[in-house]
Amino acid sequence: MDGAAFVKGLAIGFAIAAPVGPIGILCIQRTLAYGRLSGLLTGLGAATADAFYGGIAAFGLTALSGFLVSQSYPLKIVGGIFLFYLAIRMLISKSGEDAKAAHNDLVADYASTVFLTLTNPVTILSFVAIFAGLGLGSTDYGFSSATHMVAGVFGGSVLWWIILSSGVSIVRHKVGPRTYKIINVGSALIILTFSMLAFASLS
Repeated sequence: MDGAAFVKGLAIGFAIAAPVGPIGILCIQRTLAYGRLSGLLTGLGAATADAFYGGIAAFGLTALSGFLVSQSYPLKIVGGIFLFYLAIRMLISKSGEDAKAAHNDLVADYASTVFLTLTNPVTILSFVAIFAGLGLGSTDYGFSSATHMVAGVFGGSVLWWIILSSGVSIVRHKVGPRTYKIINVGSALIILTFSMLAFASLS
């Protein structure tokens, strides 16, 4: 095993995942509403997409990365629409204890963030820039090292989502209905803002 490549990937994956964005807000909101597992699976969806984009950068798949970047306009539209949908769904959802009832849509929690992360062209650009800057995005780097690098990216991203969902779950039962409603509305408005920013970036 190429330990150095794995550690580098771990650091990259953690650094890409950690900044608070729409996925982070979703993770927090779902953890509060449905519990730690829902929040963790939300994060795992993002980690899966991060590993996919990390693989494109690590293996030097410039043709594929170039194609994805060229499709940034339709990807932004799709991502913006989906963020808008999620925001509206939050706003009309039940609040308080009713929203904390049993949640059986865990597959959707995971799949929605895979989709949302894949439709964010900034993600692929971030990975390409980081890997190129570190001199890691070339075929000369080696298949084995690139594979361990991607595994590290996934692991680093997962580590962040474990930390975030676990931290939020600790205070989940201390959040009352009124406070939860405020957080839910606030989360929805932040997600809505990200949606508007996605559309604004099209001009």
